Amino acid sequence: MNSIFSHGEPFFVGCNYWASHAGTAMWRNWRPEVVDADFRLLASHGVQIARVFPLWPDFQPITLHTGGGQCPREMRWGEEPLSDDEFGRAGVNPVMVERFRTLAKLAGEHGIRLVVGLVTGWMSGRMHVPPAFAGVNVITDPDAVRWEVRMVRLLVRKLADLPSIAAWDLGNECNCMAPVERENGSAAWVWSNTIASAVRGEDNSRPVVSGMHSLVCNTGDYAWTISDQAETTDVLCTHPYPLFTPYCAQDPVNTLRNAMHAAAETRLYGDVGNIPAFVEEAGSLGPSQSSDRVAGVYMTNMLWNSYAHDCRGLLWWCAHDQDRLTHTPYDWAAIERELGLIRSSGEAKPALLAMQAFSETLDRTGLRVLPRFRRDAVAILTQGQDTWAVGYSCFILAKQAGFDIEFQLGTQPLKEAEFYILPSVAGHDPLPRRRYLELLRRVEDGATLLVTSDGGSLQPFNGPFGIDVEYRAAAVEPVRIAGCGVDLDCPAPILLKLSSREAEVLATDGDGDPVFCCRNYGKGKLLFLSVPIEKCTAQTPRAFLPGSPEFYRLYRKAAEVAAVRRCVTRVNPSLTLTEHPVDSETVLVVAVNNTPGELLETLIPASGWRLDEILCGAEASLGQLRFPGNSGAVLRYKRA
Repeated sequence: MNSIFSHGEPFFVGCNYWASHAGTAMWRNWRPEVVDADFRLLASHGVQIARVFPLWPDFQPITLHTGGGQCPREMRWGEEPLSDDEFGRAGVNPVMVERFRTLAKLAGEHGIRLVVGLVTGWMSGRMHVPPAFAGVNVITDPDAVRWEVRMVRLLVRKLADLPSIAAWDLGNECNCMAPVERENGSAAWVWSNTIASAVRGEDNSRPVVSGMHSLVCNTGDYAWTISDQAETTDVLCTHPYPLFTPYCAQDPVNTLRNAMHAAAETRLYGDVGNIPAFVEEAGSLGPSQSSDRVAGVYMTNMLWNSYAHDCRGLLWWCAHDQDRLTHTPYDWAAIERELGLIRSSGEAKPALLAMQAFSETLDRTGLRVLPRFRRDAVAILTQGQDTWAVGYSCFILAKQAGFDIEFQLGTQPLKEAEFYILPSVAGHDPLPRRRYLELLRRVEDGATLLVTSDGGSLQPFNGPFGIDVEYRAAAVEPVRIAGCGVDLDCPAPILLKLSSREAEVLATDGDGDPVFCCRNYGKGKLLFLSVPIEKCTAQTPRAFLPGSPEFYRLYRKAAEVAAVRRCVTRVNPSLTLTEHPVDSETVLVVAVNNTPGELLETLIPASGWRLDEILCGAEASLGQLRFPGNSGAVLRYKRA
């Protein structure tokens, strides 16, 4: 299925859209001239994609009429009986469908394509459901799902001819519409599969987007998983808001941790799900979180990292400020009122100007499409750990160390790689025995495996790693790590006291005992670090800022052992690089400065490579390159 999300298609930018005059009340307070003006202004600033929402109770305004003992008798539009045509059979208001067709045509006239959130019952902190389903669990109730399917089929059937529609979205964060207990996790899969099948039954030419927020790798206490959504839909999406995502709001929004948030989460979803993923909603969440100026540089930094890591596109939340609206949810939530790219006065904010400048740079240089970026290692996330905390920090530590990772779960078939990482292994059953033994066989055949421990159990252990765990106990103070260019403390819940039989000791603890070891194993190498540096850095504010303890040096040492070879390297860990091979003679390098300040840096080509041209974003200065703060550059390297 070819779509805007396919690799090789141009990276897109855009926003989520509610009409500037009415917000969620736009369908009842319908003013097509305002929609037209909104789209004209957005398009003039480079917006290519808009995500739009047929609000559920406006499009399916059905009421259940009951008889004696509350026995269901009939669905009606208020007091009016449903009509005998296809609209009545679906409970859908034909006036609203026509209004949506008008919106889609206006978008097309301005060159804007649409992602359509079909079941929009949850929006900005308020539930919007037809009167018939007030108080009903709309994910698990069979009657509610039946009417949802009828509405979806009708909407897709009546709108599928509109060329401006790029994709169908299940709805807005439908995993927030009603609770689904972990024990009934299959209900989440059933709902997603049911709605996606209803879409495909009417239109199989466009992709179905998940539309969900905050999925998990392992079921744990939450029923909505990346794997289930990947199985039932065609495209995964992330809504990476620092304020709402664990471990993100600990640092300033315009520094490395948050600059990498959208890219790390989107790559996690896409890699684990093995389907495309994009940034469907992102934003700084208004002036109570950051100034408009900082929101603008945050936009630029997030765009560059998403672009470099094959995140397909990015949509801001949302198009317009809604600070003049008095209905809920805007009356309730201060955070929902000033999220827009455009002020109520019609003035473009710095975030919109930043999006426009980024987009124009890609068009001017012909760089809208990038070759796939190189991955040097596979990070295997396991049971018993907080996979988001561990995966997020693993991603950033690798970037700081100068290489890129691909994610997978320990329950999934092993991906081909020369370098594997098992980060912050916890619990007594982190991954199936057969996967672990296969991993050891890969090492025997020449791969390198780095294990960092959060007290987890791996069997066999002593023999392959050449070390013994003399004892384990609750840690009463941080563990010292001295060696590999670091001398730092790492908080750890479990103290592992090691002794080496056949392993090389790379770093020791405060007592001089091994803490980081390496051993040859067949043709490959096994590395073991007895502390969970990924978990530690995830939980520690400012852990990735300049001047913080340099945990990434342990990853750099592992990469050296694994013989990771890049075409271009640098010194400053806040300047991150991705390599995009064009052919055997040419590679594009995307360099991103993840700090607010300008960086003057020397990029070091590997032997046999040379800088051919600065394509955009950087300037040469006395043998070095100058990178503006919170921005990126593309450079072309050729074989010498």
